[in-house]
This record gives sequence, C-alpha cells and structure tokens, in this order.
Amino acid sequence: MNRRHVLALTTAAVIGLALPASVKASDTVDYTPGLIQNALADGKTVFVDFAADWCSTCARQERVINELRAENPAYDEHILFVRVDWDDFGREEVSTSRNIPRRSTLLVLRGDDELGRIVAGTGADEIRALLDTALSAATS
Repeated sequence: MNRRHVLALTTAAVIGLALPASVKASDTVDYTPGLIQNALADGKTVFVDFAADWCSTCARQERVINELRAENPAYDEHILFVRVDWDDFGREEVSTSRNIPRRSTLLVLRGDDELGRIVAGTGADEIRALLDTALSAATS
C-alpha cells in the first residue's frame, strides 16, 4: 500500500468517513494513534500485527497471513488488518496497554475483548486458527 492510501485510510478511520474507492478492504492498514480504538468502537473485528521490518519472524508471519488471506477471501471481507510498527510504537500505549511482549505478536480484538494472541508463532495451522477466531467473531 502506498503512502497516499495509508493517509486516506487513517483520515477516514479517524473522522469516520467512507474509505476511498482506491483502498481495498484487503489492504493492511499501518497503525496511527486512535485507529484501533475507533475501529473497535465501530464494531469491527481487528487483527493486529506488531511487526518490525528487520524481523525475520515477522516476515514469515506476514507470508503465512497473506497466503491464508488469499485462500479465504472471507477474512478480508470481515476483518480489519492493522500493522503496528514495533520500532515506532513498541513502547507506546497501543503496545503497553495490551502487554505486548515483543514484535512478532499477533492479536485479535473485538469490542473490549482480546480474543486471541500468538507470540512469535509462524505455523500456518496456528495462524489460521487465530484468523478463524477473528472471522467467527466478525460474523456472529
């Protein structure tokens, strides 16, 4: 996703506008303060990926997540995917309030609830189970 899409998505999320047509639901949104809270307040199920560009475990998780998303379009239809850059936000409220121990943490949120988390796991079955938890919450 290019910078223009990130800015458009962030602005839309923060002020409650509809997303521009050029931003697909299947995009992963880069975190900005308030984005997750606003999405949860709007009733969305949010899959949060705490990652760093230099992290090999994060890269493996991203490949698996992208493969699973490609296999099951329902994930993209019902779940908001947010990437939190660990280098920028690892010590910020978005991480500390949820006791995120490290980069390569995957989290599913809905409302006030954490529905599941994986720390440094890269197995397709484990990540699929987390995505299925998110999908189940989003469609119930």
